[in-house]
Amino acid sequence: MTYEVKSLNEECGIFGIWGHPQASQVTYFGLHSLQHRGQEGAGILSNDQGQLKRHRDLGLLSEVFKNPADLDGLTGEAAIGHVRYATAGNASINNVQPFLFEFYDMQMGLAHNGNLTNAETLKRELEKEGAIFSSSSDTEILMHLIRHSKKEHFEDKLKEALNTVKGGFAYLVMTEDKLYAALDPNGFRPLSIGRMKNGAWVVSSETCAFEVVGAEWVRDVKPGELVIIDQDGVTYDSYTNDTQLAICSMEYVYFARPDSVIHGVNVHTARKNTGRILAQNFPFEADIVVGVPNSSLSAASGFSEESGLPNEMGLIKNQYIQRTFIQPTQELREQGVRMKLSAVSSIVKGKRVVMVDDSIVRGTTSRRIVQLLREAGAAEVHVAIASPPLKYPCFYGIDIQSRRELIAANHTVEETREIIGADSLTYLSIEGLIQSVGLETDAPNGGLCVAYFDGDYPTPLYDYEERYLQSLKEKTSFY
Repeated sequence: MTYEVKSLNEECGIFGIWGHPQASQVTYFGLHSLQHRGQEGAGILSNDQGQLKRHRDLGLLSEVFKNPADLDGLTGEAAIGHVRYATAGNASINNVQPFLFEFYDMQMGLAHNGNLTNAETLKRELEKEGAIFSSSSDTEILMHLIRHSKKEHFEDKLKEALNTVKGGFAYLVMTEDKLYAALDPNGFRPLSIGRMKNGAWVVSSETCAFEVVGAEWVRDVKPGELVIIDQDGVTYDSYTNDTQLAICSMEYVYFARPDSVIHGVNVHTARKNTGRILAQNFPFEADIVVGVPNSSLSAASGFSEESGLPNEMGLIKNQYIQRTFIQPTQELREQGVRMKLSAVSSIVKGKRVVMVDDSIVRGTTSRRIVQLLREAGAAEVHVAIASPPLKYPCFYGIDIQSRRELIAANHTVEETREIIGADSLTYLSIEGLIQSVGLETDAPNGGLCVAYFDGDYPTPLYDYEERYLQSLKEKTSFY
């Protein structure tokens, strides 16, 4: 079945803890802070003196654990948890993590954030060797690689497997006596280590979860690193020295919560900087700045401060609406936008509005928001986007795998402006984005992956290479 991607979606959030008497309850609160990273499924796996237990289901975290018994049964002082948005694999309970594997000689829990670019090849090879997959997710591949390894010790098996999988990944692996955290050699996805007052160690996709559970940030997991946590504390090891930081730039633009800190940079601050730089290069007259809630409010604040224009709440988001999934008709898709957002006529009527948004994917939502502002009486609507034009697919964990889905890949800036009905359209440059984030590193592109904007991928694409080359030949009209 084919479908249209209307917005950016990230794969998932992962959280782990070791050494807390209420590990599963803490994991629940940690996952609640990461709910924005995935709303299609959730699960928690606990470790009670070497016995692994799990509860998972489709839906939001509060729906999966709506009965107290679901959480109370996950006893033990260690746990890993997962909230999922499906990129690789369909929305089936069999794909909801953490996975639990039970063998004659051990148990193992596994949670994964990201996307493997050589998954199809590895799965084919493993199936030829007798492997049986119980899900369509690429996460399960790591387990099979570990079990097929000829190495003697588990950690050596794990390192070999980590060197075999390619792409973007942050893994949490739970065994009877250890918790492992591993990050891909480019660090595409964020992953941090924290510590609670009672000495418990926590691992999270984002640091925003630390504040909620009462943990202090210790350090970020480095690219190519394997972190080992057990009753003796934490050991920082590596499975490869061939590393090059290329954190997903869209974490700063859209995915991460504004109160998270990634590689020493606060997400809200980075987004404010994008707005400042946008304002410096904005050539049009305007009266007010209006941010599209919620991920664009920080950029709108920066634009307002730099330009001197008042930052007004001209768009209101309905915070209580359920997620609107892909709708079968254009009319229903546009109705979904109206349910989520309302324009405040008393604020925008007669005003020249700068509408600040984080990105444009297909343009459907942007067109509808511009229309809402015009219907509310805006005299002019100038759209300012706090990221460069999205022109290329992502194969490391973002749900965009074809240029057909991207309006900027198929139309010029002027054509896009006409399609969305704006009086002007201004994008942030790639250089402006790199400057806005400002990571202290000598890595290319300031330590960011900007392949979605320039098509320069930091790794080989493996199984996706042919698909990517084919997408370069495709052109879709969004008129």
